[in-house]
Amino acid sequence: MATTPDAPVLCLGEALIDVVHRDGKSTEHVGGSPLNVACGLAALGHPTQLAAWWANDPRGHAIEELLANHSVRPVAGSDQANKTAVANAFLDEQGRATYEFDLEWKVPELPAPAEITHLHTGSFAATLAPGGNDVLRAVKAQSIVGTVSYDPNARPNLMGSASDVIGRIEEIISVSDVVKASDEDIEWLYGKDTPVENIMRKWLAMGPAMVVVTRGPWGAYARLASERDMLVIDPLNVELADTVGAGDSFMSGMLSALLDAGLLGSAEAKTRLRAARWEQVVPALHRATMTSGLTVSQNGAYSPNRDEIAQVLAANPLLG
Repeated sequence: MATTPDAPVLCLGEALIDVVHRDGKSTEHVGGSPLNVACGLAALGHPTQLAAWWANDPRGHAIEELLANHSVRPVAGSDQANKTAVANAFLDEQGRATYEFDLEWKVPELPAPAEITHLHTGSFAATLAPGGNDVLRAVKAQSIVGTVSYDPNARPNLMGSASDVIGRIEEIISVSDVVKASDEDIEWLYGKDTPVENIMRKWLAMGPAMVVVTRGPWGAYARLASERDMLVIDPLNVELADTVGAGDSFMSGMLSALLDAGLLGSAEAKTRLRAARWEQVVPALHRATMTSGLTVSQNGAYSPNRDEIAQVLAANPLLG
């Protein structure tokens, strides 16, 4: 079954309200990891849909307004929750966030796999019942006709213990084409004494063509199924505002460039990515570095566009 021409990317997972607490004050922003990735992809010019779960209430209307402003189309039925989910984000003096959640997670009826070009999912949407089982089915179906990306994006307050979710996480990794995680995710899942490099090799052996681990100020590590050695990508040198949405922006920049290169989006692209060499994917890692750098230089989950990427490239030609 072929993918429909000009089909959108589908991001599957939570859309919620981030209540950000900092310096004794609180503000509300629309958030959620898959939503952030969807907005990031749309800002970079990719037709994008979001399948999520919010309510027909003021906070749900705020989600719909943000999606409309970013040209992200909601999947029908995403607005059937009893109340819109809330994530309380507590920022420390360095701008790093920790979270507490109040939510439910279900999956609306999804487009057929042939009606989308690529499926991205991640965070607690892949593990939290009852929607997590539907996410797994969608990932498996999409992996047959198109491509899949996954970000475990560990949220211990929702996921429970690592032992509760690691089986599901590794099952999704095994049918994904691109997996991106943070070093903090890996520490929570496998223990602080487990080398990141060992887990990257373990995950790559499970099936993905590409595994990337972000390491904050130390940049990112990347491995390809078709290359022997690991690659280290330096971060963009920017003044930090906060880290909200940094990993999601990295993912959207990386997916954007892989889609542009024809390395995601179809069964044929899946084959090309599995055979890809470093020179074919380094531009995607560089775009991810630029988008995430631009995001952390702003407050909140900011979504850079292609004009901003062009400005960074003009100032940093080696990122081209």
